Amino acid sequence: MAGQGLAAGFLQVPAVTRAYTTACVLTTAAVQLELLTPFQLYFNPHLVFRKFQVWRLITTFLFFGPLGFGFFFNMLFVFRYCRMLEEGSFRGRKADFVFMFLFGGVLMTLLGFLGSLFFLGQALMAMLVYVWSRRSPHVRVNFFGLLNFQAPFLPWALMGFSLLLGNSVITDLLAFGSLAGIVVGHIYYFLEDVFPNQPGGKRLLLTPSFLKLLLDDPQEDPNYLPLPEEQPEP
Repeated sequence: MAGQGLAAGFLQVPAVTRAYTTACVLTTAAVQLELLTPFQLYFNPHLVFRKFQVWRLITTFLFFGPLGFGFFFNMLFVFRYCRMLEEGSFRGRKADFVFMFLFGGVLMTLLGFLGSLFFLGQALMAMLVYVWSRRSPHVRVNFFGLLNFQAPFLPWALMGFSLLLGNSVITDLLAFGSLAGIVVGHIYYFLEDVFPNQPGGKRLLLTPSFLKLLLDDPQEDPNYLPLPEEQPEP
C-alpha cells in the first residue's frame, strides 16, 4: 500500500519535472553502481565535436556528484523549483517549459565551453530558481530555518551556500556554475517577461510549433477557450 501511494504521488508530479529528476537520480545511481563513470558524462567540447560523443551535451546536466549531502541538496532544489514553475507560470504550457530548458541549455553549454565547466546541472538548477524567484517577487522564503528573505534573493543565497560545499576547486566550479545559471536565467527572464512589455518590445523567444503539437494539450492551458463547436450543449 505504501508503495502504491508513493507511485501515485510520483505520477502526480508534472511530466517535465518527473522526467528530469528521474534522469538525474538514475544517472547518479548508475555511477554509484559503477555502471558508468563521471568521465563518460562530463562536458568536453573535443569529445563532443571531434569524437561525436554527443550524449555529453545531455549528461552534463544530469550528474550532480556522488550520493551525499550535496546531491540531496541539489535534488531538493531542482525538484521543488522545477515543479513550482511547471505548476505555476508554465501550467498547461509544457512546450514552453521544455523550450526554456533548451534555450538555457544552449547558453549554458556556451558558458561551459568558455569557463571550462564540466558539469552544468548546478547551472540549470540556478536558472530554474532564478526564473521562479523573479516571477514570485513578493514570496518570502525560509532558507533552512536560518534566514527569511524575499524570493529574488534566493539565487544569491543559494550561490553563497554552494561556497560552503566541497574543497577549493569544487567550490570555485560550483560558484561559477551557479553564477552562469543566474546569468542565463536573467537573460531568459528579460527576453520573456521584461522586453515584451517595453514600448516597442515583442516576444523574441517563440516556442517552435512542432514542440507545441508534440507536447501541449490545448485544454490544459489556463487561457484556453473552446471554439463554439467545442462548447457543450446546455
